[in-house]
Amino acid sequence: MQDEPIDPFAGDPADPAMPLGETDDDNDPLTVDERQDVLEDLADLAIYQALLTPLGIRGLVIECEDCHEPHYFDWDLLRGNLRHLLDSGRPRVHEPAFNPDPDHYVTWEYARGYADGIHDALADSSDDEDAGDDKS
Repeated sequence: MQDEPIDPFAGDPADPAMPLGETDDDNDPLTVDERQDVLEDLADLAIYQALLTPLGIRGLVIECEDCHEPHYFDWDLLRGNLRHLLDSGRPRVHEPAFNPDPDHYVTWEYARGYADGIHDALADSSDDEDAGDDKS
């Protein structure tokens, strides 16, 4: 099953979305370390979605290095973009979301900090329970 629409120009050297002078042969595959980083991002994304969706967070906001504007990605779109990067070795062409509500998006750093905070709180709670068991 495919998570995204099929590209009607996939493999077509006349693909209008392909930058001038670039062909599929010009793409270097991801290095082992880059691939591992993307796989870790996908795993982190699943955790962030599970923790933040119940709070009304719809996805992540990323500051674009090219246009220096925030880009808002819902969970599924970001997951699809990361999978595309794994498959093709290059990021997708992107456009900013239409009229997103910034209150429903957080940064990677915020999501990571939130997940770390939940993890630490659960670890502390487990430690407290273990200490209580030792006193019995």
